Amino acid sequence: MLVTGGAGGYGTYSNIKGAYDSGTALGAVAAGEGATAVLALVMLGLTMLGQSFPAVVRAGLWVLPAAASVMSAVSAPDGPRTVIYAITPMGMSVSAEGMAFLARRIVVHTDGRDAEAEAKAASVVRALAYHRARAANHPGKWTRKRSDRASWRLARKIGTGDASLGQQLLDVQRERITTGADVALGDMFAITVTRPAESVTGGRDAVTAAVTPALPPAPEPASDEGPVTGGRDAEDTQVDDPSSGLEEEGVTPSVTPAVTPVTLAQVAAIAGVPTPLIGEPLTDEQIVVVLRYLRYSADPPLSYRQTAAAFRESGFTGGEARIRGAWATLMAQEESPR
Repeated sequence: MLVTGGAGGYGTYSNIKGAYDSGTALGAVAAGEGATAVLALVMLGLTMLGQSFPAVVRAGLWVLPAAASVMSAVSAPDGPRTVIYAITPMGMSVSAEGMAFLARRIVVHTDGRDAEAEAKAASVVRALAYHRARAANHPGKWTRKRSDRASWRLARKIGTGDASLGQQLLDVQRERITTGADVALGDMFAITVTRPAESVTGGRDAVTAAVTPALPPAPEPASDEGPVTGGRDAEDTQVDDPSSGLEEEGVTPSVTPAVTPVTLAQVAAIAGVPTPLIGEPLTDEQIVVVLRYLRYSADPPLSYRQTAAAFRESGFTGGEARIRGAWATLMAQEESPR
């Protein structure tokens, strides 16, 4: 690159010297290629320091050699040499741009950040914020319309040339693809065993009727025995209650408590998140809570498609990608060792 720039400067000097004196040719080279070399060193130094360079520096890399190109073209004796004389000074611009581009790529590879792309992105975002505010609040109708159109044009430039942004978007897309594949394969290869409901009472009564014999009728009390009234016999002796013996011996009859269904609020409280409400935006943790609640609301637990359908039918809000990500988190929690 240095040789190319030096050859371009020497060619410009020899071309102008043929029409003018050596001093004029030397001044033209100093004003064209020399000043371009200074600007190239400035741009190279700023790039190596990780800073963005002003737009005037970039413009000078082309304006100054263009002036030397015009001077060389005017001094050409004929048409064919006019083209050659005009192209010769532009070698310095190509050399300077090449050095700056290579230095910029080295800095991006080493530090992981592009100062020039960041400066452009910040400028676009500032202009976009200004035009959106003016499109929303400016009193003039036509001014609001112009700002609205300008904001749409600026929106197309966001992220242009930002290598780090592109890498982050690819990472997000890879994560979504991985999550979707995991959920799809889990839903495809999940085995759901559905046991037929049996009439327990009817079957049990039929077996009992065939095996257990009928009990004999209770004997009638003798005629000489008086009727037992109020739990006492004829001698006014209190008859012991059969259940009292159980209580005295510490035997308590078995009582099956009623199973109370778990509510969504209780599941959310256990997870330590606010209770998810229908129609309101949910966080990722709340979506996991809702999916867990819906999945285990039936026996056997619901699959992903059934749970997602119940999620939408219940009126909760959440995109397909977020639901799949929450389902993957729920599956990971279930598979983790307790």
